[in-house]
Amino acid sequence: MIQQSTLNFLAVLKANNNRDWFQTNKAVYEHAHQNVIAFADSLLAKMRIHDHLETASGKASLFRIYADTRFSKEKAPYKTHFGIRFSRAGAQLRGGYYFHLEPGHSFMAGGFFAPNPDDLKRIREDISFNYDEWNALLTQPDFVDTFGELHGDAVKTAPKGFDQDHPAIELLRKKQFILRHPFTDEEVLRPDFVEKLDQTFQGLRPFFDYMSEVLTTDANGESIL
Repeated sequence: MIQQSTLNFLAVLKANNNRDWFQTNKAVYEHAHQNVIAFADSLLAKMRIHDHLETASGKASLFRIYADTRFSKEKAPYKTHFGIRFSRAGAQLRGGYYFHLEPGHSFMAGGFFAPNPDDLKRIREDISFNYDEWNALLTQPDFVDTFGELHGDAVKTAPKGFDQDHPAIELLRKKQFILRHPFTDEEVLRPDFVEKLDQTFQGLRPFFDYMSEVLTTDANGESIL
């Protein structure tokens, strides 16, 4: 389970985001880091029961805490959260899982963060021709209760080749297709949180299954693999 000391470390790091403080408290960081690795290992084991993942281990799933400041106006050297990412394995399984651990701002997310141009075109074609199916999937009551609306960056106008007046124009404009669910600190610290997070990730599967079918077939429904 996630320990209170791990959230405490992240909160204090946010107020002391400099190399001197971090080096002085390196042992505290290592303890928090190991706690998150253990949590990620437990989560990975549960998710492998119902999905095929290529992520090798909990440790391999963690993003580095060291911030890349080369091209950013923000020069704080450390991230003030832990990020866990799991990748699905095989060409037929699409979508990715992410968990963000940060005091007061923890959440899970999943979906398609950076579809390549061919995939994005195929997704938009399917939205255009099968909007009723998309609408039925994204407005299913349990789905909405868990994830709300579809998130992601979008272009400002209609993408090339698509009508500005299409009833699905808001979906067609999207460049990312992301679903999110927030968690309170109280939820994160519960002993059964790994089960709660696993169940929430399982809620993404109808969306992943549909998108996997779309991205492995052409507009006629023929396999492209």
